Amino acid sequence: MKTISVNGINLAYTRRGQGIPLVLIHGFPLDHTSWDEVAPILENKFDVILPDLRGFGQSTTIESPYSMADMADDIARLLDDLGIEKAAIAGHSMGGYVALAFLKKYPQRVIGLGLISSQAAADTPERKDGRYKTASDVAENGVGVVVEAMTPKLSADMRVQEFVRAVIGRQSKPAVIGALKAMAEREEMLPYLSALQNNHLDFPVTLIHGDADVLIPLDRSKEIISVLPSAKLFELSGAGHMPMMEFAQATADGLMFLAS
Repeated sequence: MKTISVNGINLAYTRRGQGIPLVLIHGFPLDHTSWDEVAPILENKFDVILPDLRGFGQSTTIESPYSMADMADDIARLLDDLGIEKAAIAGHSMGGYVALAFLKKYPQRVIGLGLISSQAAADTPERKDGRYKTASDVAENGVGVVVEAMTPKLSADMRVQEFVRAVIGRQSKPAVIGALKAMAEREEMLPYLSALQNNHLDFPVTLIHGDADVLIPLDRSKEIISVLPSAKLFELSGAGHMPMMEFAQATADGLMFLAS
């Protein structure tokens, strides 16, 4: 992997393929390797850029608090360093929150938006409290508590569970805690997407979601469709929260829509 210095951190990334610039942003609490089965399918159509978000994978971190907008700034600085003015931005789960924050802050730089197993709604008060409690638990007992709590919810596929268990287990405490707090404080984005639709959205939006996702239900993508009817929803039967591994080809097909 290569690294660049941005916003006080060393941001690690890898790049493959040629074509339309496409940034794939991983979810919580994973790293760029979650895209390993999808990226090779996309590289004939896209210049695929795979960052590790701050603190995750091989990227360094700074002490929290920081926000989804701060992580979006990291992506913007990465694109600057690569000499890329505009790109399609796609994110899985928390990566979708970063993608939405990027869209709001840098709308002129977005030529396509992809949300995989994600949502535009902010946390409920109960969910927000739960994230802070988990952050405190991680601070006291380590990342292992997240490994045990999240692994069975990410996928029913034992192969995928084995993968995510290993990936989560190697993430740092500060990264997990910082991301939990940033997710808890993220803003509601549905009104913004509705305004985009009313202002004649001029780039493709793809939503990819499994009907067996127990972490972020499929209804969350349908909620986005209700305010952004020009978006295309790819509903994957039998997929949980990790469609890029459970149904790699179907996920890649959904992302290909961003080249339209």
